[in-house]
Amino acid sequence: MLGSPRLLWLLAVTFSLVLRAQPLDPEYSEEEKEDETPWSPLPAVFCDYDRCRHLQVPCKELQEASPRACLCPGLSSPGQPPAPPRLGEVHVVAEVGSAVVHWCAPSSPVHQYWLLLWEGSGAPQKGPPLNSTVRRAELKGLKPGSAYVVCVVAANAAGESNVTAVGGAWGEGPEGAGGPAFGPCGRLAMPPRPLSLVHAAVGVSTALALLSCGALVWHFCLRQRCGCPRRARPTAGL
Repeated sequence: MLGSPRLLWLLAVTFSLVLRAQPLDPEYSEEEKEDETPWSPLPAVFCDYDRCRHLQVPCKELQEASPRACLCPGLSSPGQPPAPPRLGEVHVVAEVGSAVVHWCAPSSPVHQYWLLLWEGSGAPQKGPPLNSTVRRAELKGLKPGSAYVVCVVAANAAGESNVTAVGGAWGEGPEGAGGPAFGPCGRLAMPPRPLSLVHAAVGVSTALALLSCGALVWHFCLRQRCGCPRRARPTAGL
């Protein structure tokens, strides 16, 4: 009989602990289950970066400014010279003797670009350095009716992109313009100016008119000197 109060006390304590461990409210237990569901991260997206876009902000700056995590295209090691850029559209303006050159950045870290221009087999003309966001440049002073070879060069702290190895014998001028498509170089042919064509047409027309006039004058002069036999008039029959 003395042990029965202790036994009842132990049973009461055990029952209270069980009630605390398992709540009776079913809604509360469902909310706990919902809170315990694992959190799934948002899928990663690519940054708004285009290798061919003029004045393109570097992708690292886009990552830092973006409110959502984004991915950048892979780049080669900064300790290596950059890969050659890809030459794009070349828009020729014959009236003013210029051309606008477009290109796309390589999959390499780039600090600056510049253009190389060959005319004939002489040494190339090197353009001014352009920062890494530039994808378009203008060539001025091109001669009408001339042929050129233009190349885009990329450079970083480790060196510059190779033009000769990619485009064949690009360093020898337009004669070696047999490089692959989508390379850093391309041919550029300047058409004659429209005014020069008009002048040439007027000159040819004037020359033909003078030749025609000279031929007529010579014919009349020759006729007056040598004379022309006159046809005898037929006599009327009796």
